[in-house]
Amino acid sequence: MNVMLTINNKKKALDVSPDEFLLDTLRKAGYLSVQGGCDTSSCGLCAVWVDDEVVLSCTYLTVRAAGKNITTLEGVQAEAKEFADFLADEGADQCGYCAPGFIMTVLAMGKELNNPSEEEIYHYLNGNLCRCTGYKGQIRAIKKYLDAKRVRGEK
Repeated sequence: MNVMLTINNKKKALDVSPDEFLLDTLRKAGYLSVQGGCDTSSCGLCAVWVDDEVVLSCTYLTVRAAGKNITTLEGVQAEAKEFADFLADEGADQCGYCAPGFIMTVLAMGKELNNPSEEEIYHYLNGNLCRCTGYKGQIRAIKKYLDAKRVRGEK
């Protein structure tokens, strides 16, 4: 079946099967930042935005995204680079496998939550698994990134 998707502000007509998940569609279309890990919405590697909401694309049917705006890491490169620099400064960028989904989730949190507490940050990141870091460096990076945004007057 043919679906019209808007991916990173570009309209694309794609042929998909009715039971195809958005993760597979995006990867076939060349958006390789979207990674699969669990296929059960448990790890967060496949996080993308659908109409600015975090969606785990491994269990989200592509046909549900028809007519909606999809954003992958490729669509937010400048913001992602800025946050990745904070991760690197805190030593929280070890293997990097979880980074694309993690970054998408953090950027969404930065737009949604105003000055979140550490508990709120942990809660927001609940579905993002990282096996390398223990999250302390990541939490420091998130706080510094959000503080920098606040200083610049950005939400």
